[in-house]
Amino acid sequence: MGKAILTINAGSSSLKFSIYRIDDQSELSLNFEGVVSPLDKIPVLKIKDASGSQVSDQTWDRCPEFSEILSAVMERSEALLGTDTLFAVGHRVVHGGPDHTCPELITPKLLDTLTHLTPLAPLHEPHNLHPIHLLAALRPRLPQVACFDTAFHHSLPPVATRFGLPRIYEADGLRRYGFHGLSYEYIAERLGTASARLANGRVIAAHLGSGASLCALKAGRSIETTMGFTALDGLLMSTRCGSLDPGAVLFLAQTEKMTPAQLSELFYTKSGLLGVSGLSGDLRVLLESKDPHAKDAIELFVYRIVKEIGALTAVLGGLDGLVFTAGVGEHAFQIRQMVCDQLKWLGVEIDAQSNQHNATTISTPDTRVEILVIPTNEELVIARHTFRVVAEKYPELENG
Repeated sequence: MGKAILTINAGSSSLKFSIYRIDDQSELSLNFEGVVSPLDKIPVLKIKDASGSQVSDQTWDRCPEFSEILSAVMERSEALLGTDTLFAVGHRVVHGGPDHTCPELITPKLLDTLTHLTPLAPLHEPHNLHPIHLLAALRPRLPQVACFDTAFHHSLPPVATRFGLPRIYEADGLRRYGFHGLSYEYIAERLGTASARLANGRVIAAHLGSGASLCALKAGRSIETTMGFTALDGLLMSTRCGSLDPGAVLFLAQTEKMTPAQLSELFYTKSGLLGVSGLSGDLRVLLESKDPHAKDAIELFVYRIVKEIGALTAVLGGLDGLVFTAGVGEHAFQIRQMVCDQLKWLGVEIDAQSNQHNATTISTPDTRVEILVIPTNEELVIARHTFRVVAEKYPELENG
């Protein structure tokens, strides 16, 4: 009888999960992965095995409660495990605040603390914590671990976390945190095998998906990132505006009489690529469109990336490598080409053919800056952390 770990990444519109088997050498391997979406309409549950073949599905005829969806995920997952038993559950939690700098075993006290952090990530934290609350009631003896998206960036120097505001607000938690940390942690680890030079060098990782950010890595440690107090800051994103002059917020509040709720909806769900193009927040749609507004949106997306790469290069004191990851970063060769074409002054030389084939190395042989495409794997990072935390706390479970 073997053991397995379930990872859960719960968002506003989907619930993603993976099942990792633990072998006799305590190594993890992906067994199954699934998704339930859309959560706000009539959802569909689909589970695939490690080869990508669908092994289970379920369709509802109504919009069920989240508790029913989670119960279905648990039942299907445990059925697929066969004689294996569920060892623990690991959760992606977007915000850990200033004090939670590493994965932690979830306790009632920690859960209460994380609930109080909701104002720091109002559109993410409640969705991350909901399945934790439900599983604590449904399976009280099943260990759960919180893996924080902010934790990787606690290596930022104080100057990189500070706003130009009175210190009293910093004491209340108003500071820059950074996000996509689980993704950047995986990239930093992969650099150790992908390129010894970059593992110890100056690298900018570009996590480009519906949410997008950059991270400056020096010898594998985060020293600066484009997201700050919230996951709204930095680059232009699918429906998020990215960096915005605070004066624009004041203007909208005073002149347009917009409430905080209206501003939040505008900045998080109606801006970014969708807002600029007026068509879609999906880059695949915009790249195929002949609408001039679609071109404007793409141009702004690329411009923001290039601008921030320049700033992060200054912080790093030079650049040895550039890594693209996440949905857009891994698959949109056109975006990678546009970005790299504007970085030739840095010594960036992209190989067009390798880029179009989404090769791992897409730079030319004689370039000063290595360019890599590395698929991220946040779920594996969560699974590894979950196994380590639970095994250290309950060694009898690992050996039982």
